[in-house]
Amino acid sequence: MQSESQGLNRRAFLGAAAFSIINASLVRGTQANSAVRVGLLGCGGRGTADASSMLTNAGAYVVGLGDLFDDQLQAAKAHFNGLAEKASHAGVDNKLIFRGPEACQEMAASKGLDAIVIATPPYFHPEHLGIVVDGGKHVYCEKPVAVDVPGTHRVRNAGEKAGGKLSLEVGFQIRNAPPFVELVRRIHNGDLGEIASGAAYYYCPYIEAPHPDAPKDLYRLRNWIHDKVLSGDIIVEQNIHAIDICNWVLKGHPVKASGVGSSKGRPDNCLSNTSVSFTYPDDVHVGFSSTQFGKCDFDVSERFFGTLGSSSSPYSGNLGIAGEHAWKWTAPAKQEGSGFSAAGTFSDNLSEADSEKHKSFIQSITSGQFHNQAELGIESSLSAMLGRTAIYTGKEVTWDQLLRSKEVWEAKLDLSKIT
Repeated sequence: MQSESQGLNRRAFLGAAAFSIINASLVRGTQANSAVRVGLLGCGGRGTADASSMLTNAGAYVVGLGDLFDDQLQAAKAHFNGLAEKASHAGVDNKLIFRGPEACQEMAASKGLDAIVIATPPYFHPEHLGIVVDGGKHVYCEKPVAVDVPGTHRVRNAGEKAGGKLSLEVGFQIRNAPPFVELVRRIHNGDLGEIASGAAYYYCPYIEAPHPDAPKDLYRLRNWIHDKVLSGDIIVEQNIHAIDICNWVLKGHPVKASGVGSSKGRPDNCLSNTSVSFTYPDDVHVGFSSTQFGKCDFDVSERFFGTLGSSSSPYSGNLGIAGEHAWKWTAPAKQEGSGFSAAGTFSDNLSEADSEKHKSFIQSITSGQFHNQAELGIESSLSAMLGRTAIYTGKEVTWDQLLRSKEVWEAKLDLSKIT
């Protein structure tokens, strides 16, 4: 990774997609205006929300499913067949339902799918991304793209293979939410003046764990968000959204971090709270904090302070700029306030985030203007890992020190024995 730090410094496509134009009729080898056939790998809440939005908002057909567990497959099949019937779309093809640890390979090899949504536990994302890209399928991968630094190398390899041939999109849907898009445009236009500091937080109640009596390995997979290795811990799995927005606003990644945190108040081995000081280029300091335990309200926001004013970007509530270039986002009528959703679906300032993101992904395929967001996914995942490493070690950690890490996280699971 000798040029990794420099290469991740700023890529022109981090705020938008990188495009490679080809004849649209070559996108699938069939009619250019035919629907994109989507397969969902990982039929939990977030994956179901992604694929549902692609069907209802972007006109895709959800025809394939893959999961370790039959109950998840059957529930997803009923759900998507119901949506397809309402939209007069093709439903799930029984021949494209794949169960077990080989589901990813089987989906990637299938001629009945054009694109695959990866919503498996983050630990598996690098492996699954590589398999899907090798299979010649467009891919939408949920965040984070990896849970350790070596995993990001595998993601980069997949991105290089996909370049100019396939869309590889990462699930940072907030970058497509109209209020956030307009706010960041104004900040980048200079409406805050010189930014000196920032503050961000992600406060979330404890997420209940189903299947409490399942055997240990089965429990880990069923409740992967409660497993440090499978999820990457809360700062990498969940808090990454707020960290990604900080990177977006500041046009780069942090150069160092220090932090503290603990698991106090949680019954598992994940962090319950974090407090991290990120230093960005030009000595811009961003204080970040998070919780994921107890019964607190759900609340997420970022603030930036400059010589001409300050910005505020909550998931729900007043979003805008105070100061010399005062501005406030006016939400459309009848938008409800956002609350916590384990599936990651919200309203208010994020009401159009999913629909705009998923329309963009499907349109990139039908138009042949392919997105490649591998580096975006890598940069934000590494930024969250930087904060996590600072917390775990209790020491200040630089970006370059993080990039030298060869530590591979091991889940120590035998999926062939999971029933």
